[in-house]
Amino acid sequence: MKNLALLLFISLSVAIISCNKDSESERFKLLTDPVWKSDSLLANGVNAGGPGGVLEKFNGRVKFNKDGTGTFGVYEGTWRFAYKETQIVIETDSLPIPLTTKIAELNAASLKITTSYPNLTTGITINIRMTFKPE
Repeated sequence: MKNLALLLFISLSVAIISCNKDSESERFKLLTDPVWKSDSLLANGVNAGGPGGVLEKFNGRVKFNKDGTGTFGVYEGTWRFAYKETQIVIETDSLPIPLTTKIAELNAASLKITTSYPNLTTGITINIRMTFKPE
């Protein structure tokens, strides 16, 4: 009886550990494994990642940590997948509202996200496309 209980305990432990490893989807691994570096930061089709650009603070390194925290250029905050892992939501105290992006491409060589974000000064929506490459 003790052997049966021990065998059941070991089997259950292995099953739980296996489930936890499988909980990281392929998209999750693709997003969190590398450190990404900005390649192209466009606002309304124009380069906006340089000095004075609306995306200047997203320029540089981006890291999506497995625990849901991250760094996004100069910003620090949290991230999560949304809508069946087709969107990334970034929240930081530095932005007035969360940045919800659509994943246009995610593979080992490229991360491309798009979104529309309101310019709170003018009220005009800015169409954004950010492209990142692994370091």
